[in-house]
Amino acid sequence: MSVLCLLTALVACGGGGSPASSTSNSGGSTTGSNGSNTASGAYDDRTAYSASPSASLNFVDENAAVTQHSITLGGESIPYTATAGHLVARAPGTGQAKASFFYVAYTANNKSAQTRPVTFFYNGGPGSDTVWLHLGSFGPKRLATGMPSTALNGQFALVDNAESLLNVSDLVFVNAIGTGYSQAIAPFSNSSFWSVDEDAAAFRDFITRYLEVNKRQASPKYLFGESYGGTRTGVLSALLETAGVHFEALILQSPALNYNDDCSLSAAAFCGVDFPSFAAIAAYFGLSPSASINSTLTLPNFMQQMREFNANTYGPTIYQVYYQNKAVPAELPDVLASHAGLSAADWRTHLSMSPVYFRTNLKPGSTLGRLDARVIVNNASPLAAGGADPSFDYIKAGFANSISAYLRNDLKYNATATYVVESNAISYWNFRHGGQQGPDVVPDLAAAMRINPALQILNINGYHDLATTFHWSEMELSRLTDRSRIFVRNYPGGHMTYLDDATRLQQYKDLMAFYGKALPIVQSSMMFTKAMGSAPPLAIEGPLPTIPAAQFLSKKPYGWRPQDLVYVAPTQGRAFEAETNQRLRSLFLSATHGQKQVTKQELRAAGLHAVVERFEEIDKGQRGTIDVDQWLNFLRGVREP
Repeated sequence: MSVLCLLTALVACGGGGSPASSTSNSGGSTTGSNGSNTASGAYDDRTAYSASPSASLNFVDENAAVTQHSITLGGESIPYTATAGHLVARAPGTGQAKASFFYVAYTANNKSAQTRPVTFFYNGGPGSDTVWLHLGSFGPKRLATGMPSTALNGQFALVDNAESLLNVSDLVFVNAIGTGYSQAIAPFSNSSFWSVDEDAAAFRDFITRYLEVNKRQASPKYLFGESYGGTRTGVLSALLETAGVHFEALILQSPALNYNDDCSLSAAAFCGVDFPSFAAIAAYFGLSPSASINSTLTLPNFMQQMREFNANTYGPTIYQVYYQNKAVPAELPDVLASHAGLSAADWRTHLSMSPVYFRTNLKPGSTLGRLDARVIVNNASPLAAGGADPSFDYIKAGFANSISAYLRNDLKYNATATYVVESNAISYWNFRHGGQQGPDVVPDLAAAMRINPALQILNINGYHDLATTFHWSEMELSRLTDRSRIFVRNYPGGHMTYLDDATRLQQYKDLMAFYGKALPIVQSSMMFTKAMGSAPPLAIEGPLPTIPAAQFLSKKPYGWRPQDLVYVAPTQGRAFEAETNQRLRSLFLSATHGQKQVTKQELRAAGLHAVVERFEEIDKGQRGTIDVDQWLNFLRGVREP
């Protein structure tokens, strides 16, 4: 937050750092008649925001509610400023207003912007707002869910978060267009940004604007994306790095890295990357004889055994059965059952088992969660209706109830519009990226790492997540060549590992070490807990709580994927290198509108500041221009004489 904002606490400041302003695409100003500030730093926002695909704003007030708070972390009292409001994302070069992003920022007071990190958080969907990370993970407040128990029936207390990352970083929670109170600005509409590439470009423009308004360009910067937010991070990181906005690290929480190698896309595709998760879940319910025969076996060690079984036995066998028409070895179904539960007959008829079959058949008469398979409900429960995900449906009402009340009561942001927790964007989303029907963002991550040799990745997964299984993430990330910059941490828990109280403590310790550049590459071992052998209680039966002032608009199940996706085997080695180079080439040519030979001034106008920074090193011949191939050669370490 700027000095002006701190000294004038009675006036709300856009972005937590600039005087309140109004914006329109025509360049004119407005009177701000759709909102008003009060002497307490509160903001009354009367704008009628809409999540409709065709909706757009004619103008936007960059006003915000600015309030003062404090939190005690590790025995230290940290006073901080909370800013809830809007900032306009503007197109590079032209400055055209594209969209009004609703965000909440938590900034520790009296810290140096030069050295204080800032972390940008966002969830995925696509079409999900960021309430899950905002009120579930490492902000100053969190909802105490007690997961994986369902005893609270969705009624969660909002508590001070002893594992908040505010002691190491300022935190900015950003809502995608069409969620929360974020909306497009005319002539754009919400659906203008409902695609892989346009969504990431809009986030780039918001982040660069936030950094500019708040004078945080020099701050160490982090991205923290969950689920489809991991997809976004891949594309976004390459865009930001190309724009010369360099980050310390990317934190991927249960990421969806590649939509094209989902085993559900082909009858002959192999679901073996899910098998270690099946084994972890079976062990949790005491249904894995392989795990129970050794009382000292740690969960990570058991998972390593399952990785090796998958690579050396299960995978090769499936390949021989599907592609070489060989018979299934007679003993294999029994071995699969001993590791991951179910019967040998189940495995015989579902040799490459899908997560859906597994979670609806492991415990007869019950359905397990998709986001957290430790959550179990009776099939007669409303939480199991229609093949639903009880682990997600259980928490939806509690989070939706809490976000509107928290904004209004704690952060003093009073909106008359309905807060959208989940829009219907996924029904309209254009998943195409990189010439494929679905996004594979591992080459984008490689491109970002190529531009920024110091960029690190921390990948986080839950052993009991059946949406984005931990070994799937590991296999995708193994395509990246510089392993020294990739950190992988797997924990007991589901998609939102931080909802588990014990796991959140360990994850917090690891994050603290990661921010402090002290996290070891190799993960330490964690023992099975006694709870591993006993099932959690069933959900309390009866109607779910109502959801006031927040909406779930999507008719698709969470994590739905388009039906036109086609299975594509992930590229490796030289093919992956070529795909990475193509991403970099596209970043360059799309910014220069296809112009291959450009001057330094033209590069600057195109927003290619990463190229501008190295222009003289690339242009050794002092010709005054460079082309895309010279840049690619420079990034590969090939220097002109």
